Amino acid sequence: MPTSAQRIQILIADAHRIHREGLRRLLEGEADFLVVGEAGSSADTLRLAQQLRPNVLLLDRSLPGAHGKEMLRELSAIASQVRTVLITERVEQADVVSALQLGARGVITKDSDSEILFRSIRKVMAGEYWISRASVADLVSAVRTLLVHAREGRSRKLKITPRQQQIIASVVAGHSNKQIAQQFSLSEDTVKRHLTNIFDKVGVSNRLELALFAIHHELNEAP
Repeated sequence: MPTSAQRIQILIADAHRIHREGLRRLLEGEADFLVVGEAGSSADTLRLAQQLRPNVLLLDRSLPGAHGKEMLRELSAIASQVRTVLITERVEQADVVSALQLGARGVITKDSDSEILFRSIRKVMAGEYWISRASVADLVSAVRTLLVHAREGRSRKLKITPRQQQIIASVVAGHSNKQIAQQFSLSEDTVKRHLTNIFDKVGVSNRLELALFAIHHELNEAP
């Protein structure tokens, strides 16, 4: 059995105690999962995310005080290393794109079976995105518009430096600015400047669009 340090550490955020307890029992039946905390409000979620530094946050979208976008922005600001999986009643195309742009790594519906939940956690830990199966086609359609401007940029010569190429590969891998800074012995401010320059060069405005652009144009391999 994996040690505590090797297991995926999970924080559950749900307003209903019975739901939290049910999720805890379900998750701890998997040898590679460890539930490190439970939160019943947005304030507790933010506090515990910062205090416990879990690998994955399972966030019920209906959590009181969460207010969707604002909650994701705050999580990104105070606990950027936490990979958030939103649990929602239904997956709306626009909401999925918005959630991913704001830092969520996955979105699943409350009626998903346990294997889908387990797979989503393992996938986001591997640096991937996970969307409930039913929404994948719609998501592809929605984000296609994000690539239109980027495709037009293909005709331009993108003068991507080796360092920028490394940073692009790290973004696609799901690494935060802090992790990228540590990996390449840079300051976080320097990483932010590199990202700003990269956004300008390829014609995108955020990390999700950059990741999509990089994959589409095969820019996601470090030199």
